[in-house]
Amino acid sequence: MNEARESLYKSRAAAFGEQEKKAASKSSAISWLRVAVFVVGAIVAFYLFRNGNNAAGAIAILVFYAVFVLLMRWHSRLEFSHQQLRLQRLVNEQEIERLEGKLSKFDGGKEFVDDLHPYTSDLDVFGQNSLFQLLNRSVTSIGRAKLATWFRQAASPQEVLQRQAAVAELAAPDQLEWLQGFIALPMHYKHEETSAQSFILWFKDKAFYQQHAWLKPLVFILPILTVAAIVAWLSGISGWIAVGLLLVQFMLAYRFTKERDEYYDKSIGIYEAMQSFTKQLQHVEQEQFKAPRLQHLHQELTSDGINASTSLSKLASIIDFFSYRLSTLMAFFLNTILMWDFVWMYRLERWKAQHLEKLEHTLEVLAELEALASMAAFQHAHPHYAVPQLSEQPFLYKASALAHPLIFSVSPVANDFYMQGTGHAIVITGSNMSGKTTFLRTVGINMVLSLMGAPACATSMELAPAQVYTAMRTSDNLAENTSSFYAELKRLRVLLEMTEVGQPVFYLLDEILKGTNSRDRHLGAMSLIRQLHKRNAAGLISTHDLELGAMEQELNGSVENYSFNSDIIGDEIRFDYKLTPGICRSFNASKLMQLMGIAIEEEV
Repeated sequence: MNEARESLYKSRAAAFGEQEKKAASKSSAISWLRVAVFVVGAIVAFYLFRNGNNAAGAIAILVFYAVFVLLMRWHSRLEFSHQQLRLQRLVNEQEIERLEGKLSKFDGGKEFVDDLHPYTSDLDVFGQNSLFQLLNRSVTSIGRAKLATWFRQAASPQEVLQRQAAVAELAAPDQLEWLQGFIALPMHYKHEETSAQSFILWFKDKAFYQQHAWLKPLVFILPILTVAAIVAWLSGISGWIAVGLLLVQFMLAYRFTKERDEYYDKSIGIYEAMQSFTKQLQHVEQEQFKAPRLQHLHQELTSDGINASTSLSKLASIIDFFSYRLSTLMAFFLNTILMWDFVWMYRLERWKAQHLEKLEHTLEVLAELEALASMAAFQHAHPHYAVPQLSEQPFLYKASALAHPLIFSVSPVANDFYMQGTGHAIVITGSNMSGKTTFLRTVGINMVLSLMGAPACATSMELAPAQVYTAMRTSDNLAENTSSFYAELKRLRVLLEMTEVGQPVFYLLDEILKGTNSRDRHLGAMSLIRQLHKRNAAGLISTHDLELGAMEQELNGSVENYSFNSDIIGDEIRFDYKLTPGICRSFNASKLMQLMGIAIEEEV
């Protein structure tokens, strides 16, 4: 664990905690002042009216009401600042928890789990104790989805370089305040899983006023006529005109109840998301960036002379006014006199014509910024991690002090690793629990991080882009009547099909063909290695089958043997978890069985 970073986050959390207390006290004081203004205003107005000073009483009501509104808005801003301080304290506390490996309460992206994906399930990318929990800082559904996409699909070399430069700028010490502020802002609001995208898809096909063009002029004319008729009624003129106009409005509202409810229900579902996006966009628009990718994203948000935050703020305001219908009493008067729902449905459609096309792109930009912020926070928390260099040498993988980012022991064991060349395979043998499978995952997970633009858990890293493919956690499926052995064969068939099309594939195969007898396993594994040797592929294979070590002589220069070993000292098995050249010569299965109570009889 990085003690310097832990100390920094603790001091920041404490500082924000102190500021939070002061802000809470100030917010509370203004809240009580608001109550006092209301009470004093009511007393003053009552006194003036009681003494016949009606004009003065009316003026007093207006003055105290204006002061009350100003205090209410001030209090709202103070409370937002108070909550922002609380959330920034929380952000730093969460960074500490991640450094300590306490990931259980963080979002694991369970909806992105896919056992058929080339590598995510085997490499613990999603789910409990996953890379997603360690790296993701996004709160919004769009940010989470974007980061998940980057985990599942390697970027082009050019894209990787652009992301690395953007992440490096955001992870710089002088950007920490901005970065954590950006991460904290969406925490103020609730975020539905698919609200923004579902709203866009729904709204694209909606055109209420195109289908009912005759209604548009009534929306503006009827309320004016109705109010005028009511004023005339109160002035002594016949009220039948007012009643008739009110009845017309009531009938129209009743006729289009379904449409009004649909427009409201769909829009209110994104209200908090739009507020969140607006705050995030304002935070971005006010910043100046140096990295080309960040500059490009910033320009995308401020093109056409209209800031994206302004556009989304308008949408949030429209939805806010629309929501006045929630008050039963107010809704009755608003919709019976002013055609309230119809007015804001019209405003929504006018907003759609001007801004909806850009909204989808704006959210795409914001999602990318959130994903970059997640990687930047990860890089800031681990400044000793390497920024990988991409190579054009086929299947180059060169790393110093390579370790698994999800192992949080006090002194995790790291290994240097090097391999290169098309058709190259490294066969790793080792005793039980010696670290073979973990090392395969270490190689794979750091390759995934590297090819998405994130730092790798190593002191230096250089590799060639390739499609990662794993076959490690195959299991039986009773529903499909599939044995674990057949499931593994299906997984290997996908690997062979993938290597047929010519794209470079970097494979990680753990204990292949373990579901059959030793003779068939040996024959099949050697045949698979020979087949992959002739294709645009390279990778690692772990096995207990020492006979696979003979492949090093058969395919000299293309197959290498490495191993993990253990020592048995008395009743204790000791592991060093160090990658060693050559075939494993120490095994511990018999000793493990003895420790579990199985009496092992030595053969005579």
